[in-house]
Amino acid sequence: MISSLAITIFSLVVLLFSVIIHELAHGWVAYSLGDPTAKYEGRLTLNPLKHLDMFGSIILPVLLFLSGSPFLFGWAKPVPVNPYNFTDKKYGEIKVSIAGPASNFLLAIFFGLILRFIPQDFILANPGVLIALTFIVSINIWLAVFNLIPVPPLDGSWILFSLLPAGWESVKNLFRQYGVVILVLLILFGGTLWFAIISVIFNLITGKLLT
Repeated sequence: MISSLAITIFSLVVLLFSVIIHELAHGWVAYSLGDPTAKYEGRLTLNPLKHLDMFGSIILPVLLFLSGSPFLFGWAKPVPVNPYNFTDKKYGEIKVSIAGPASNFLLAIFFGLILRFIPQDFILANPGVLIALTFIVSINIWLAVFNLIPVPPLDGSWILFSLLPAGWESVKNLFRQYGVVILVLLILFGGTLWFAIISVIFNLITGKLLT
C-alpha cells in the first residue's frame, strides 16, 4: 500500500519539475524568437535551483498541503524576457506567454495517452504506475488552466496585456506592481469561485484524456 506521505512527496516533485518545464518553455520560445536573455542568465536549464520562487515554488504549495487543499499548484521564478529582441514584434509576447501552459498541456497529453493505452494487466499488477501517471496528468492540467488566469505573475496576464491597447499602460503597470497581492486575495477570498471555474475546465479536459 502506498502511503499518503509518499504520494504527497511525489506530487510535490511532479509539481516542481512541471513548473520548471513550464518556465523553460517560455525561455526556449523567447530564444527561438531572437531573445537570448534567459540563456545569458542561465535559465535554459532543468536545474531547479535556477527556477525556484520562494512563494510560488515553496511557501504556497506547502500552505496548500497543510490546509488540506484537494489541489497543489504553484509557479517558478519567471524567466527573464526582453520583447524588444523578438523577431516577431506583433505576436512574440503572446507566443512566449502561451508556451508555458502549452508545455503543461503537452505533458498531460503525453502521459495521459500512456495511461490510456497501457495494458490493463500491467496496471493491475503495478497500481503505483496508475497513481503516478494520474498525478502527472492532473497536476499539469491544473497548472496549465491555473496559469491562464489573467493576473500577474500568471501567464494569462501577459496574454491579456498583449491584447490590450497602448492606452491601458497604467492599468498594466498597476497589475504588474500588485499582481501577487491581487492573486493571494483572490485565492483567500474568492478561492471557492475560482476553484469551481477551474475545476470544471480541469474535469472536462481530464475526462477526455483518461476515459
